[in-house]
Amino acid sequence: MSRLNYHHLRYFRAVAHDGNLTRTAEHLNLSQSALSVQIKHLEDSVGHKLFERRGRQLELTEAGRIALDYADVIFTTGEELLGTLSGAGSKRKSVRIGAMATLSRNFQIKFLQPLLDRDDVDIVLRSGTTGELLRELEGLNLDVVLLNQPAARDPAKSLTSHRLAEQHVSLIGRPDKFELLSNLKSILAVNPVIIPTLDSGIRIEFDALMDRLHIKPIIAAEVDDMAMLRLLTREGVGLAVIPPIVVRDELDSGLLAEYASLPKIVESFYAVLPERKFPNPIIQELLQQDTIAT
Repeated sequence: MSRLNYHHLRYFRAVAHDGNLTRTAEHLNLSQSALSVQIKHLEDSVGHKLFERRGRQLELTEAGRIALDYADVIFTTGEELLGTLSGAGSKRKSVRIGAMATLSRNFQIKFLQPLLDRDDVDIVLRSGTTGELLRELEGLNLDVVLLNQPAARDPAKSLTSHRLAEQHVSLIGRPDKFELLSNLKSILAVNPVIIPTLDSGIRIEFDALMDRLHIKPIIAAEVDDMAMLRLLTREGVGLAVIPPIVVRDELDSGLLAEYASLPKIVESFYAVLPERKFPNPIIQELLQQDTIAT
């Protein structure tokens, strides 16, 4: 397979955007014949004609249009690379964010809020398990990972966990389904609950609270996904042990109500970053927000 000559590709791109060989040759300070030779070499390399002549104008063939799409991406990326490494940046920036699959979507939106109205930033969001996301982060495929716990300390990995915010955890449910009693112990004695699974930090704290209060809760469901927990709560399956931010829209609309705050139980939110010589400046802007979870 022939190797691509990027000088030929650059000349082709210039002619393709101009549409006139003579004018492009003048701009590039080349003779028309020399420029034609460069284009011919590229056509030989890719095995297709890239232009068809229409009078004095050159029009792209189908192969030429495909080649131009790739050429634009290649040279635009190269310009962004130089801008990033020189500290000058580029007009349009990308930010690649990974989030634990069970993390509150409302929290993610709050974290991204400063970028949502910007037309100079491309946002790439990926979800997965903690292990998957941290491997992507270490491989420089992500700029930041959002978790509800700090990354495990490992001298070989150079990851830093920034605590962004914390959200208290409450009992939340349909106001038309359950008894709103005067104290937490009474509420838990008669109403079923939907709780996170055993590997959750919230579950560990909830179990400890139940032990201190000498309560054996009525467990309606154990769920490891916040989206499913939210859905079951809306359906009235039980009172959810959940941070209010997860169901903020439903609380604001009155579909759900906060029955009681669970003392000393909080969910914390962390941004995990790798050590980089050229950190993404967009991430630094996001980390400087005063309030993310409320």
